[in-house]
Amino acid sequence: MRMNHFCRVLPVCAAAVFTACAAAQPAGDATIEVAVVRPHPASVMHNNFSFKKDRFELEDQPLLKMIAFAYGVNPRQVVGTPGWVAEDHWDMSGTTNLTTDATLPQQQAIIRQLLVERFGLEFHKDKQKMPVYALQVVKGQPKLAAAADPAVQPLEWTEGHGWVRTENYRSSSMEFFLTIKQLFIDRPLVDQTGLTGRYDFKLTYSYGDAPSADADVPTMFTAIKEQLGLKFEPVNATVDVMVVDHIGKPTAN
Repeated sequence: MRMNHFCRVLPVCAAAVFTACAAAQPAGDATIEVAVVRPHPASVMHNNFSFKKDRFELEDQPLLKMIAFAYGVNPRQVVGTPGWVAEDHWDMSGTTNLTTDATLPQQQAIIRQLLVERFGLEFHKDKQKMPVYALQVVKGQPKLAAAADPAVQPLEWTEGHGWVRTENYRSSSMEFFLTIKQLFIDRPLVDQTGLTGRYDFKLTYSYGDAPSADADVPTMFTAIKEQLGLKFEPVNATVDVMVVDHIGKPTAN
């Protein structure tokens, strides 16, 4: 898997990378000035997701993942979409009014603007009961250091090689942690830790099919338990869902 070194990295799938760094403008000030949207060639695999100052480039991205990321939900919480929303991939690029790299909320605001203006996304909120993973503290003993500077913006950046990755979190709340993990996992995530602070921590793990050379590195669920003193417990819970009322393929640029 290709690893890019930005201030924060959020994979949507094994080859896609999301980035965000500290910025001065709040999310509400992030707007698109020019955007080009095209179907991604099926014969080409080149996942890319980058925001650098006033430019963004999203390549080989399925729209379902974009919706989930933009609204901070798991893809299973997006219901009522036609099949092409999950199957077709898109290239989206353009410029914004930003002068520094987009924060996570600014990235989400920019993608929401694309979804509404270019794909005509309309939805309403509802609730459904479904299988989820509840983040819980193991025996009341979390292994989390209080943030050195809880006033700074939360950041996450990823380092790794081969089948092993290390996620670094700075000034992270549990909400921020679950936002990062939401698109990794096949169920929605809910917070049942009761932890309300900000924390600095690392999480190192390997993929389940890692070769024997990485066999001593735990898989993600084990690493969360051993390194953070937390666990993802499978439960059924009622969660918010996005019911898509309308979405369409964009017209030519």
